[in-house]
Amino acid sequence: MNNDRFIELTVQNHMIVHGFDEENKEIIEEVKVEKPVRKLISISRIQSVTEKYILTSYGFDRLIYWEYLESYEEVRHKLMI
Repeated sequence: MNNDRFIELTVQNHMIVHGFDEENKEIIEEVKVEKPVRKLISISRIQSVTEKYILTSYGFDRLIYWEYLESYEEVRHKLMI
């Protein structure tokens, strides 16, 4: 049984990190969306949170920087409960 917890956020534009090049720089795909959407994010996938982005792990060893609309304090509070 999966005991994973989730956080619900409003996300929009995001950047997918597909790996690193020969100079160890991130290979990034920028994704622009027309409108924000509500998303459930598995707390176990969260790597870090900044005032603008939440970094999550993704399939095939990729990472995603999600731009979120809530305040940093709201996100921090949701993660603490």
